[in-house]
Amino acid sequence: MTEQLLKILIVGDGNVGKSSFVLRYVSGQFNRSYKMTVGVDFSVKVLQWSDREKVRLHLWDIAGQEHFISMTRIYYKGALGCIVMFDVTNESSFLKCRHWKQDLDNKVMLPNGDSIPCILLANKCDLAQRVVSSDSIDKFSKANGFITWMETSVKDNKNVGEAMTRLVQQILSIQSSLYPLNLRPEDSVNPQQDSEINSNSAGGCC
Repeated sequence: MTEQLLKILIVGDGNVGKSSFVLRYVSGQFNRSYKMTVGVDFSVKVLQWSDREKVRLHLWDIAGQEHFISMTRIYYKGALGCIVMFDVTNESSFLKCRHWKQDLDNKVMLPNGDSIPCILLANKCDLAQRVVSSDSIDKFSKANGFITWMETSVKDNKNVGEAMTRLVQQILSIQSSLYPLNLRPEDSVNPQQDSEINSNSAGGCC
């Protein structure tokens, strides 16, 4: 049995549902109360990807507040994929996705120089007061290099697992092409380092 370790970022403005998305995906729970992420939160989920392969996901939920953005370079290090999320009832959070994607492309890349694969998630699609059209999202996604986009509702558990599965498939496909003999850099992601950075962030060092 082999196991691969994938570091995945969850980014976007504050209060768009990033932490709720991670909680729903990792534990299947939904929490209605909002708790602001300070710096970064760190979660782990292990997938039985095939009969002979496990995939361990390190999910980094990055704070969306402006004063944390200067810290993103250290948080992004070693990431192999990303979820960029916005709230369909908040146009500003959608417009800021361009900034988040540019920040990612400027600070982290694959060994061959390509951008890491990103999926754009239009969250809170269960709410009636949406202000961002599907056509606008589709055009934006294609123009800014996302591999795809999906409407999600963390509350209704719509497309949460599907979005992550699609992203993991893309990451594994890219890794297979970069390292066809399964020769992967041992120091690409250090679990202990991840935990240490998360611990520092949770302790208010940001």
